Amino acid sequence: MTPSIVAIGTAVPATRLTQDEIREVFAAQPGVDRLTKRLIHAAFDASAIETRHTVLSDLAPGGRSDPVALEVRRDGLLLSPSTARRNDEFRRLAPALFADAARRALADAALEPDAVTHVVTVSCTGLYAPGPDVGLVRELGLDPGVERYHLGFVGCAAAMPALRAAHRIATARPGAVVLVVCTELCSLHLRASSDPQQIVAASVFADGASAAIVTSDDRFAEGTRLEFGEFATALTADGDEEMVWVIGDEGFEMTLSAEVPRIVGREVRGAAAAIQDCELWAVHPGGRSVLDRVAAGLELSEEQMAPSRRILREYGNMSSATILFILREILHDASAGETSVGALAFGPGLTVETARLSRRMPITA
Repeated sequence: MTPSIVAIGTAVPATRLTQDEIREVFAAQPGVDRLTKRLIHAAFDASAIETRHTVLSDLAPGGRSDPVALEVRRDGLLLSPSTARRNDEFRRLAPALFADAARRALADAALEPDAVTHVVTVSCTGLYAPGPDVGLVRELGLDPGVERYHLGFVGCAAAMPALRAAHRIATARPGAVVLVVCTELCSLHLRASSDPQQIVAASVFADGASAAIVTSDDRFAEGTRLEFGEFATALTADGDEEMVWVIGDEGFEMTLSAEVPRIVGREVRGAAAAIQDCELWAVHPGGRSVLDRVAAGLELSEEQMAPSRRILREYGNMSSATILFILREILHDASAGETSVGALAFGPGLTVETARLSRRMPITA
């Protein structure tokens, strides 16, 4: 069997925010002048997001954090914890989401943990060692001899090179079962700001986790799967300063300029040349304007864009984890038959990652 995604699991934190709720938190901060308030309302209202999830329960109206949690809001005021405190919270909370998404993927594949031969973990919203790859071995009871890899600080597009690595492993090692897990706690790095770029970042980023099982084991030919074709990476000529993710004193700092959608719109046709004839699409929803530019640049219909827009609307931008949420919808869509799937994601650089997949139905006698 050609290496394929045979199962996908997703997980989100329990606290669910409406976009209106979190918008009002930012708009109500002391010192927010009339212009900043207008910018906040414009960014949040234009995001095409209705709900998203966070590990920060005290961001919700009337929400209270547990005694050991990071406090980010007190008496309505957004606080500015240090990067170390934010990262401590990532180390405390991320492992459970890594494990939850992984368990769901294993259950979707009807696999026991001891079947896993390789682990690839992904995150750009926290750093620690021993890392999440080690945590999964211990939490899930994986064989301690599994091969482990971690992609850190690669950004929103990181699930694509993780899947590419899994594909390479499954090609080189027939029968390998590769567990890919992405977990991002973007909300840990929220801060009050009058900077338009920080406001845009606050309006779109959310928390979530996703996992995929990648294998070439023939027994999975009996199930629906997403079979890998070619992967491609393109680096745009002038995006180095437009999408940037760095470590600051008060959390990780995102630069997300208004040029990003324009660069995407200009470059996407060339970057996605190998997959333009695909029928179904999974486009990383960096934001509404990014999806709009991709749709226009590739001449995609609203039906083709629907899964990506739906995930953005219900979950926001969960960085690297998001693309697998969309692919899960396609994998489990009972109305879809055997067809081609184009996957497209964007990361700092500006990097455009693409993959062609084929949705395959069970092989029957």
